[in-house]
Amino acid sequence: MARSVEPLAVGKVIGDVLDMFTPTVEIAVCYGSRQVANGCEIKPSATVDRPRLQIHDARLSNHLYTLIMTDPDAPSPSEPNMREWLHWLVVDIPGGADVTKGKELVTYMGPKPPTGIHRYVFALFMQKGPMEGVQVPEARGNFNTRIFAERHGLGGAAAAVYFNAQKEPASKKR
Repeated sequence: MARSVEPLAVGKVIGDVLDMFTPTVEIAVCYGSRQVANGCEIKPSATVDRPRLQIHDARLSNHLYTLIMTDPDAPSPSEPNMREWLHWLVVDIPGGADVTKGKELVTYMGPKPPTGIHRYVFALFMQKGPMEGVQVPEARGNFNTRIFAERHGLGGAAAAVYFNAQKEPASKKR
């Protein structure tokens, strides 16, 4: 059974990044042994390396998926004038497979929130077929998940999850 979208609505992921949707698959996103759960806090130092992401497609289909990871709070939650900051873009991920089986179009960039608490959103979309002629953004800032999905015929999200992160205090050296 797919997760409820209520935490995504409460966290304003639905609204700021995605339109309301009905989840059709499950995704598991893990940084090391830590699984991302909606609204959990993860330190940026724990997110330097790209996460493991597994798609659980109950229908055991041959569907392909697109993964988009963005920060809708860039550069600051109070003034998100670079909304959304694109952290990762992977297409042609086979259902039931790990994200590494897809084609990485924008390399993973770990969170580095300069100020405030930022949301980091993983949105997964089902593709109608292999992605061809994808317009890769020239810059990471001011990406728009909705426009990208519409431009490439992806429709609504199939699954999404997000976590929060904030700048870590600098370690004091003696």
